[in-house]
Amino acid sequence: MISSPSRLIRFLLHLFFPRTCVCCGCDLSWTNENYLCPSCSKGLTRPGPLFCQRCGVNLPSGGAHCRSCRGSKAKQYKCQVIRSAWIFNTSSRALVHGLKYAYGDYLAKMMGWQMAKNFSRYPELACVEIIVPVPLFVKKERQRGYNQSVLLARSFAQNTGIPLVEKALVRTRDTVSQTTLGRQARLANMADAFSCVQPDVVKGKTILLIDDVATTGATLEGCAVALKTAGAKRVFAYTYAREN
Repeated sequence: MISSPSRLIRFLLHLFFPRTCVCCGCDLSWTNENYLCPSCSKGLTRPGPLFCQRCGVNLPSGGAHCRSCRGSKAKQYKCQVIRSAWIFNTSSRALVHGLKYAYGDYLAKMMGWQMAKNFSRYPELACVEIIVPVPLFVKKERQRGYNQSVLLARSFAQNTGIPLVEKALVRTRDTVSQTTLGRQARLANMADAFSCVQPDVVKGKTILLIDDVATTGATLEGCAVALKTAGAKRVFAYTYAREN
């Protein structure tokens, strides 16, 4: 029996605008408040149990660091720690692509909540003082209508209580797409691509960058360089998904 007004509204909306799983496309029950069906929800996989202690990439064979972060290399990075809520796989990819490329801004609230729910798995991030989302170039944000990282950061901040500073960073140039570039080319592509415009806010702070996906960490590193230059004490990062 449908009792509350909100449940009745949800039921009527489902009659006229039935929802489907953003991953497999199957019909969702009107009582399902998720955007994935139960089967695809089970497909969401957390990183680990073995992963690089700096960049968070999975290490199937064990070890403390991946080849890119091993030895003295880890000290070269300004973004000290990168962690993610999920592995980038079929289920998480569907949500990320829906958010970024299919005008699925409504997905960010749930995705940010999931990030907050998994955040306690990483006590190394518990010391962060403020959240800063990774910025988009102005032209790209205007075309998309929103910055997906800002939407994720808002939901994450609401669910964790960590203060959010949305406009501390700006992207100073329109970089080429990272998807076709190798690791070194990605790092070069992001060099000097960001600037901190609120140095007084970030100075002396431990900052948590929020983004949708970490691949090589080049974008996060570019942001971290700008924040450290502005006086940030430490820069960590937390993303919705992690590519391997």
